[in-house]
Amino acid sequence: MTARTATTLLVIAKEPLPGRVKTRLTPPFSPTGAASLAEAALADTLDVVARTPAARRVLVLDGRPGPWLPSGFEVVAQCAGTLDERLAAAFAGCAGPALLIGMDTPQVTPELLARASGPRAWATYDAWFGPAVDGGFWALGLAVPDPRLLRGVPMSVPATGAAQYERLRAAGLRVGRLPRLRDVDDAEDARLVAAAAPRGRFAAVHAGLTSPAPAPAVRR
Repeated sequence: MTARTATTLLVIAKEPLPGRVKTRLTPPFSPTGAASLAEAALADTLDVVARTPAARRVLVLDGRPGPWLPSGFEVVAQCAGTLDERLAAAFAGCAGPALLIGMDTPQVTPELLARASGPRAWATYDAWFGPAVDGGFWALGLAVPDPRLLRGVPMSVPATGAAQYERLRAAGLRVGRLPRLRDVDDAEDARLVAAAAPRGRFAAVHAGLTSPAPAPAVRR
C-alpha cells in the first residue's frame, strides 16, 4: 500500500480506435497498428499513474474506457472545444493541487511523476512544467488549478510549450521544471520512445509491428 499525497493525477487521452488516434503514424503503420501503439502507450501511462501515490487518479477521456483501464481511476468525459479549453476544464474539476499528463509519453516513470506530485512538490513551487522535444509540453502541474492559466494558449504548434511556460511565469508563479521528454507523434518518435522504455507494452507492440516476418520454410 503506497502513501497518498494531496495531489490529483490527471491523464488526458483519446480512446485508441483505428483511424482516430496516431494518424501521423500512418504510414508506415496501418491504422490498426497505430491504434495498437496508442493503446499500449495509454496502458503504460495509466500503469505508471496507478503506481504513483495520489489523492485521486482521473482519466479525462474522449471516448469510452476499455480493458486497458486499470482499477482505481475515475473517468470523466472531455468537454467540447479546443485543446486549451479541454485542458482547462480538466483542471477545473480539481479542488487542490493537480498534475496533468497525456498518453504520448509511455517512458514516464512513477519517480518522475512523484517529483511534481509528492508531499514536498508544492513546498517550493506553485507550478510544474514538463517540456516536450517537439516544442509542446508533456506535463503541467498547478498548486491552485486555475483554468485561466490555460485558456487561450495556442496548442499543437512549435511554440506551445514556450507560450504555456510564459503564461505561468507572467502569473507570478514559481515554476519547477521536469526533464524534457519525447512525445510519440511520428514513426521516428515511436522508435526512440520504444528504445527508451524497452520493458513496456509500447516497446513490445512496436517490436511486433516492426520486426521482419520470418521467412517461409522451404520444403525439400
